[in-house]
Amino acid sequence: MTTGSSSPSRPAADSGGISTFKGQDRALRANRLGTPGLLLSVLAATAPLMVVAGVMPTTFGVMGVEGQPLLFVVLGAVLALFGVGYAEMSRHVHNAGAFYAYISRGLGGTAGAGSALVALVAYSALQVGIYGIFGFEVSGLFATYLDIELAWWVPALLAVVLVGVLGRLKIDLNARVLGVLLLVEVVLVVVFDVAAVSDPGPQGLSLHAFDPGTLSGAGIGTALCFCVAAFLGFEQAPVYAEETSRPHVLVPRVMFLAVGGIAVFYTVSCWALTVVTGPAAIVGTARKQSAGLLFFLTEDLLGHTFTDVLHVLFVTGMFAAMLSFHNVVARYAFAMGREGLLPAAFGRTSGASGAPGAGSLLQSAISLLVVAAFALTDDGAAGDPTAPVLHLFTWMGNVGALGVTLLMAAASVSVIVFFVRRGAAGPQFWRLAASGLATVALAVIIGYTVKDFDVLVGSGPDSVLNWLLPGIIGLALLAGLVHGRVLRFRNPEAHARIGLGNEAFQLEREAERAPS
Repeated sequence: MTTGSSSPSRPAADSGGISTFKGQDRALRANRLGTPGLLLSVLAATAPLMVVAGVMPTTFGVMGVEGQPLLFVVLGAVLALFGVGYAEMSRHVHNAGAFYAYISRGLGGTAGAGSALVALVAYSALQVGIYGIFGFEVSGLFATYLDIELAWWVPALLAVVLVGVLGRLKIDLNARVLGVLLLVEVVLVVVFDVAAVSDPGPQGLSLHAFDPGTLSGAGIGTALCFCVAAFLGFEQAPVYAEETSRPHVLVPRVMFLAVGGIAVFYTVSCWALTVVTGPAAIVGTARKQSAGLLFFLTEDLLGHTFTDVLHVLFVTGMFAAMLSFHNVVARYAFAMGREGLLPAAFGRTSGASGAPGAGSLLQSAISLLVVAAFALTDDGAAGDPTAPVLHLFTWMGNVGALGVTLLMAAASVSVIVFFVRRGAAGPQFWRLAASGLATVALAVIIGYTVKDFDVLVGSGPDSVLNWLLPGIIGLALLAGLVHGRVLRFRNPEAHARIGLGNEAFQLEREAERAPS
């Protein structure tokens, strides 16, 4: 990511700036979240049941990687390395802008502006993409259990409205909703894991899936890209830093709990899939059953009623992920509005809820427009009626995953620069070394993602989508960098505030109190 130089000192906001921080509506409400609420809000975005039922069968069936459980171990280690520096940065910077705030502190305000727009686009794409598969699954439930034919976009649009309403409520209320939905789906997956281990397939409790030799072949790079998306969500903890009681303690704690918990949960659940079918048969079974693999297995192991409940929880888990990503986008928009990267109206909270209302409305509007656009292209008589739905999910999901992985790599570089410039390279050496290793590993994943984008989105090798879709992230980065550069020359004080968040508010208040 291109860096931009910032002013040597961070001046207080001037009254004529884009964002003036004149009231408490410029700050998110503190003390809304403790460790459980923050952890549940973060984990909900990972949509564990969607990963077990969707990502894992696809990786086995399409990529043919028997060693997927080991892949989750490797990715868990990589993201733990990333988390070491990222968590340390969270002790020094408390800003709802998270990624772009961290990047601006190390690489300058211009780089921060570029990463801010990448974050806004990437998380928005991740959230909007889920509406496609959500609508498809809900319409399937109506057809199966109520014998009602329902177009996928009807439940999708209703979900846009409901998520938008919840997004304007207090974050602690959102955390309760997310927590209930998350815990129930996790319990059901754990029940499947226990049943699978208790009644293994023909090869018994085989550990063959953890053999390093299974991580080979042409599909390994694509599988790496696909599986890293399953972890997305843990990195959101700093977004809520301003709404916690002790961000310097809670944010690092939650990040490591999330990374460790996700890695163990996915590794065990993925291994359970190989145990019940047998490692030798998992690829073939996944190719035959596709996204129905988990439900096919639970039907045999746990019965029809359990599988029916699992189908319903599959949908509620997606809803929880949509709400979680919606909250993140709204807070990024809030932080950007507060610092002049978006119109100032986005930098205010709304009413007693303390939620970033304008940011929430922005994301609801984007979701509405994108879902409506895909709905208008849904002509069942002109081919596969599921194509727009699957395109919405796969296209937007992979665009979002690419953007967030790019932000992780840039944030790792920024951590190194930040502490070196502060003269803390010695005391922070092991953290900086971890950030360096994470940067290299994430760069490899980014390279594979761009190289294999045609496989990830199901386009042909010569399709224009292979450069057009990744180009969305590239265009967002370029536009953000240009915006930051222009802001630096037209309003250097506003440029210097990028990434400061509430600190700029505090600086202004101190300046106002100081004797003239």
